Order: sequence, then C-alpha cells, then structure tokens
Amino acid sequence: MQAEPDKVAALRDAARALESIGARYALIGGVAVGIHSGVPRATLDVDLSVLSSVARSVAIRALEAAGFSLKGAFAHSVNFRHGSGEPLQLVFDPVFDAMIERAGSFEVGGQAIRIVSRPDLIAMKQRAAADPGRRRSKALRDQADIALLQGDVPDPDEGW
Repeated sequence: MQAEPDKVAALRDAARALESIGARYALIGGVAVGIHSGVPRATLDVDLSVLSSVARSVAIRALEAAGFSLKGAFAHSVNFRHGSGEPLQLVFDPVFDAMIERAGSFEVGGQAIRIVSRPDLIAMKQRAAADPGRRRSKALRDQADIALLQGDVPDPDEGW
C-alpha cells in the first residue's frame, strides 16, 4: 500500500474496470461537488453510481481484478478499497439511472471519466439531505454542497 490514498488513481482504475465490462457509471459525491463547484471538497472516498441493471457480482469481480478489495455490501452500495488505500463506493440505485445516462465526461490523467450534471448532483444532494434517517452531520454537509453547487463559493481573498 502507498503512503497516502490516491483518489485520482482509484477513480481512473475503477472507471477502467467498469468500462471493461460495459457498465455505465458516473462520478457522484464530494469529488463531483468539487469538480462542479471549482472548490476543493474534503471527502473520505470516491463515489460512483452504476446503472442498477448492472449485475453487482460482475462489477465486484471487475473491481477485484483491478486490484480493489471488497470491504462491504449494503442494500444500494458496495464498498471497496483501492490498492493505494483510497476507499471507493459503488452505488446501485434505480433513481440515479437517468442521471447516469445524462452524465458528461471530463479527463483525469488521460482517462475520460463520466460525471453527473450539476443539476442532477443538486437533486441527489437534496434527496440525501431530506432523508430523515440520515446522520445530521452528513445532511448538513449535503446542504453545504447544494449551496456550493448553486454558486455560493468563497472568494479566496475574503479572509478568515
């Protein structure tokens, strides 16, 4: 394992693995918020949403073959750890399927990566923030993400 987790390597390797099985996916979560808002966003992991029609077992095998370690499986997600130590979560939720289909593309180190649109990311964050079962700290982070995505970004010269 490397000294520090590597989000870029995890994202590129996961994208390649999913593309190798023909799985449609899109980047969601904090990394996507940072890209769309232009403001670096601290986040614990890389989150990718995968079409709900993709067989989980096939996606799991593809990521394991790419060097990811399976860490847990839940109702709508599967968690992995990249060889660098970076956590990665695959989300399989039919609500996100249309958003995945509308996703655009951007380049990361020579690799095209699909990312949900800003309006779709806002809708995802609004849905998550409104979930009564969501931990309060995560719901507040979702609300802050919505504000960033709607243009409430800090001026680098505004001070502390």
